[in-house]
Amino acid sequence: MSRTKSQREKVHAGSERVPHHPGNSSVTTLTPGSRGTSVDAIGGPPARMNTRWGKHRVLLLNATYEPLAAISIRRAIVLVLRERADVIHEDGAGPLIHSAEMALAVPSVIRLRNYVRVPYRAVVPMTRAALMQRDRSRCGYCGGKADTIDHVVPRSRGGTHTWDNCVACCASCNHKKADRLLGELGWTLKATLSAPKGRHWRLLATVKDFDPAWSRYLDSGAA
Repeated sequence: MSRTKSQREKVHAGSERVPHHPGNSSVTTLTPGSRGTSVDAIGGPPARMNTRWGKHRVLLLNATYEPLAAISIRRAIVLVLRERADVIHEDGAGPLIHSAEMALAVPSVIRLRNYVRVPYRAVVPMTRAALMQRDRSRCGYCGGKADTIDHVVPRSRGGTHTWDNCVACCASCNHKKADRLLGELGWTLKATLSAPKGRHWRLLATVKDFDPAWSRYLDSGAA
């Protein structure tokens, strides 16, 4: 594959594009780390790392520490090796990557060295992951652990699939409520339902599970 300007890295929220790394044996020839695993940041991981490599995500922060996106391990490593970003938190359970000149632990959070401007989108998509974050995975009716989401006004009775009509709900309350209205049951909501605000909520809407180290950068309690 030819190496052209089109292969240069473009950092933007939500992108999973990874640029071709210039040939350099000091960073592309990786040897087994002290944690018993080696990873080739350009050619891909060993077979036993395929699952982790494909599913695990790294939080990418802007230079201002604003969360931008959850990116792949491979893209995160390339950003760090190309000195576009610095590691803020390491993944303690991840492998240690060795090159001739350095050792790099798989990161959990990285921060761009230069600020990038990202267009702000005020509307936050309502997904199951984001709704559970908004309601802190607690049932909006009884306060127990939520297993699903419920439409306060049932869809069968004209309810909408929107932030102000959906709430995290436990299986028991969901079964008892069925297609009835709260007034018919004498129930009340524990909190007013509204769409969350803040740039980080677009990220929370796309990530089901995230590393605890991300919490300080994701103010999931914002409303």
